[in-house]
Amino acid sequence: MTNILKALVGAELAALVLYGVAWFMGMVEGDFPLVLTLVTLFSGLFWLLEKAIFLPERRAAAARLAEQVAQRQAAHAAQGLQTDTIDVSSEQEKLLLQPWWLDWTAGLFPVLLVVLVLRSFVVEPFKIPSGSMVPTLRVGDLILVNKFHYGLRLPVLNTKVWDNHQPQRGDVMVFRYPPNPKLDYIKRVVGVPGDRVAYIDKRLTINGEVQATEALGEFFDADSMRYSAEFSEVLNGVKHHMLNDKNRPPFINGVGDFAFKDQCQYDAQGFTCTVPPGHYFMMGDNRDNSLDSRYWGFVPEANIVGKAFFVWMNLSDFGRIGSFE
Repeated sequence: MTNILKALVGAELAALVLYGVAWFMGMVEGDFPLVLTLVTLFSGLFWLLEKAIFLPERRAAAARLAEQVAQRQAAHAAQGLQTDTIDVSSEQEKLLLQPWWLDWTAGLFPVLLVVLVLRSFVVEPFKIPSGSMVPTLRVGDLILVNKFHYGLRLPVLNTKVWDNHQPQRGDVMVFRYPPNPKLDYIKRVVGVPGDRVAYIDKRLTINGEVQATEALGEFFDADSMRYSAEFSEVLNGVKHHMLNDKNRPPFINGVGDFAFKDQCQYDAQGFTCTVPPGHYFMMGDNRDNSLDSRYWGFVPEANIVGKAFFVWMNLSDFGRIGSFE
């Protein structure tokens, strides 16, 4: 049995290495939550075997060693012979030592379990890869996402098991990209179920009410090397900054097919959409440089990952650290 388990651990480690190399080289599309969950379950099985079988066996072997040495020394003493000297404690430590294949499974299980629980139910780190949320979030920002704000979900399955707050207009939300749920996207919630969202001539209107904005001048984006008009905007009481590119026309070019597309109307001035039940309309704060719900549609409630709330690091600019809206 031991040899079989050793082979299983060796095969697991080899598979992880091959998967990591293939992921790094772009040969496969990585799924970290799935890998973390499977590795944790695999390690947990070995942790149970260690507690129930292997550790008791090693302890019994250590006890037998001490008993055998004591018996031998007593027999030698009865015969008037000089007894052998052996460091029983040192030999017992060797017997109690976990073998390598348990170190790499049962030994790592507590750490993997903590990481899985924290990442799945409490907070998860993300890196901002693009400029779609500039100026609120910059390329290279490392952010924290509250995983329980919208309710607890099972890892991998993403099934909600406990409800909490509902997404509100103005929230910065991470979600699984509807055309490819293996990818995580981050945008701002601008429309909740039942809302009629319009973006006409670059002015956002929700349920017939134009959202208040204030011009702030020009914003220079060092990553794109472009100037854009910067505005403050109030969305459901949340004041944030957003950008408009005066050189980009208001019409939406390159709209794909998506569920409930019949709830949207597009024209040269922009679009109008009615958000269906159980879905949300998302837009980036960099309004003319964001691939968002205007192009690929609504975000189902099942795709929600969590609410972004804090920049914990940006290696290019430590001043970015802090909370945001």
